[in-house]
Amino acid sequence: MPEKRSHLFTNFIVRAIVGMALIFFVNEFLGYQGIDVRVGMNPWTFLTSGILGTPGVALLYGISFYGIM
Repeated sequence: MPEKRSHLFTNFIVRAIVGMALIFFVNEFLGYQGIDVRVGMNPWTFLTSGILGTPGVALLYGISFYGIM
């Protein structure tokens, strides 16, 4: 059982770090393109990307795009 917990924790951390890096690079790319949509880098986005992974990051951008409509 402890091995499974460490595996889940490691998986969460890896997804969260990759998600935050993805948010950083997408924010930079959209800024370079002149699109004013930003997703903040904070504990909530860290948790969302850690729990949901890449689809969670896409969800955050979807919410941001919906907010400017």
